[in-house]
Amino acid sequence: MIKELIHDPIFLAQKLENTTIDDKQVAIDLLDTLVAHKDSCVGMAANMIGVKKRIIAFDNNGEYMIMYNPEIIKKDGAYDTEEGCLSLLGDPRKCRRYKV
Repeated sequence: MIKELIHDPIFLAQKLENTTIDDKQVAIDLLDTLVAHKDSCVGMAANMIGVKKRIIAFDNNGEYMIMYNPEIIKKDGAYDTEEGCLSLLGDPRKCRRYKV
């Protein structure tokens, strides 16, 4: 089900809980919402639809994927860029990303 996007920066900054098998519907809703916004978004986190769980959905070169409890285990090739966010209104913001 396509969910409404959350724009409250206080909610978006809250700590997320680990995901369990019981959160499958959240992942489906997150993916449905991402696909509905595919023209302006390549990835979303569950908190963007009002759920404080560690789930992300993203477009991986044309294939939609879901990750439960993702962790960054390696960072290399830092670069500065700008990104927009459907939940954070306004102009794109500067951020640091990594090639790996």
